[in-house]
Amino acid sequence: MEAMKRRVFIQKGLLATAPLAGLDRFQLLRPPDHVVTVNGPVPTRKLGFILSHEHILVDFIGADQVNPMRYGQDEVFDTMLPFLEDARRRGVRTFVDCTPEWLARDAQLLKRLADASGLHIITNTGYYGAAGEKYLPPHAYTETAEQLAERWISEWRNGIDNTGIKPGFIKTGVDRYPLSAVQRKLMRAAALTHLETGLTIFVHTGDGRAALEELTIITDTGAAPEAWVWTHAQSEPDRALHLQAAKAGGWVAFDGLYPQLADRYVAFLQDMKARRLLHRVLISHDAGWYEVGKPRGGMIRPYVSVFEDLIPALKKAGFTTAERRQLFETNPAEALTIRIRKTPPQF
Repeated sequence: MEAMKRRVFIQKGLLATAPLAGLDRFQLLRPPDHVVTVNGPVPTRKLGFILSHEHILVDFIGADQVNPMRYGQDEVFDTMLPFLEDARRRGVRTFVDCTPEWLARDAQLLKRLADASGLHIITNTGYYGAAGEKYLPPHAYTETAEQLAERWISEWRNGIDNTGIKPGFIKTGVDRYPLSAVQRKLMRAAALTHLETGLTIFVHTGDGRAALEELTIITDTGAAPEAWVWTHAQSEPDRALHLQAAKAGGWVAFDGLYPQLADRYVAFLQDMKARRLLHRVLISHDAGWYEVGKPRGGMIRPYVSVFEDLIPALKKAGFTTAERRQLFETNPAEALTIRIRKTPPQF
């Protein structure tokens, strides 16, 4: 009879069950692991093959002039849909779009393309501080880290630009070591946003020393290394820094794949495998994209080199099916799962 008298309670996003009497016996149940796509939450187990760093639309004109009136959404849709459909035919099921605000992030366009292609598409919140800080709005310099974080948390809570579409990760970027004052502030704001939302922090970084400086700021703010992705790690020639970041618990992303780089990527992955760090690696192309201001978006690079070049090279190098699945399914799904990751308390 007691089981028939149970109620379900929602408390801070968790399911809790308890008898009508004896509410001191709450049993909190963790919700299933999930990511947030432009069409809402999707269980992590349903993500399939993931391209973890790609682009559909980018406008490089700068934060002072970027405007959705500079392109036609229908033309971008018609141009990019065939590339997404091709990726899906090759086995892709989840596509992470890393274009941030002030570089032509368009959540409505991404939803249209997700619906038409059948892909899970994930967009982001955050500001991009690389490229000489060309893509930062003026308030990035005047507001505190806490104020910037509140902007990004608001997108998580309420949706992007009144669309109701929510971000699935945080995207930011820096140039080189040492970080500038505003770039350090962006790192702190990203960590604060993570601690409130559970969104993972993707940081555009070519310089390994800058990557480790980011990691220090993020962990000093209270977020764990597992909340941080070093994107474009392939640009750092010192492989010891890749290993250092992975051993610390961060995600090391080799995500600028071109056909001619397949052997180099295999060497990166062999380093990680030899040190039992393959579970800290992400792989993608950083491909696409429709570039605003160029006729028909310019020269689009398809999302195919993983399938045509890297996977055959991995097979030749002896990487097993399970290891390849880890790289393209297990690792990115874990990295993108919505979960607050905190540094352990110090005693």
